[in-house]
Amino acid sequence: MLKRVMIVLLFITVSFTLGTTWIAMKIIVSTIPPIFATGMRFLLVSPLLIGLSVFNKAPFLFPKEQRWFQLVITLFYFSIPFSLMLYGGIYVNAGLAALIFSIMPVMVLVMSMIFLKETVKDVQIIGLFISILSFFAVLFYEILYGKKDSIYGIIAIILSLISHSIVYVQCKKNYNNLSVLTFNTIPSLLTGILLTSISLFYEKPIIYNFSYSSILALWYLSNFSGFFGVLSYFYLQKQVSSFFSSIIFVIFPIIALIIEYYMYNVLFATQELYSIITLMLGIVLVFIPRNIIRNRRINFIYNDK
Repeated sequence: MLKRVMIVLLFITVSFTLGTTWIAMKIIVSTIPPIFATGMRFLLVSPLLIGLSVFNKAPFLFPKEQRWFQLVITLFYFSIPFSLMLYGGIYVNAGLAALIFSIMPVMVLVMSMIFLKETVKDVQIIGLFISILSFFAVLFYEILYGKKDSIYGIIAIILSLISHSIVYVQCKKNYNNLSVLTFNTIPSLLTGILLTSISLFYEKPIIYNFSYSSILALWYLSNFSGFFGVLSYFYLQKQVSSFFSSIIFVIFPIIALIIEYYMYNVLFATQELYSIITLMLGIVLVFIPRNIIRNRRINFIYNDK
């Protein structure tokens, strides 16, 4: 019973932190340049990760023959994608950004089919079709009737999504035995140093222009969402089935949409809402457990291993 309660609490925590992450990003980029904000985000969280790694005696470096991939993760899982997310937040609403990123499980499955030759069931293919069709319907409506420059934000977030999913699949294939702390600690530190240095020369941030709300949102993004939320999500993945953890990607965009509505009075049109609902349905079908397909029964919590 205690384990079940802990899993439920983790599920709520991860859903809330992912949902509020996009609101925090929107607040941050209102006064802080995106590259500088991303660099500071990882610089602020690095001491916590280092301290936790020392406490748990987790290695800082990948095994010798895999250290080159630590640089790949630094660039293509942390530095570039997270900068693109914040850059995209300049041009699109937080709710739309969350919706775009909610297709991550679908993108991971597509990349797994390409790189890992993973087989899928008929119902998952239907889910893929529904998800992708609904996804493009939402984007088409936003480009047609939304802000004129929203296309820049959409492209930036989609590129970050592709980069994330490719690296994730490669990790799943070759580096699945790595500790969560080993995966995050040094890449986060290197990302913070790299992006902050680039920003000082390229963006030339002026600290006096930063609003208190942006600074507070940056602290929240790094220390709560970026540290506690991410570690909670990795731990949750180890405790539950892929279906149960994928439900988070259905819930967190809804949280972002609700919060954005109450904060900024942003509401999607009826046509878009229909597409959003079918998108969520597609994501559920993509990750429907195999035992449902075979036996028509659901094991919501525990892994089928």
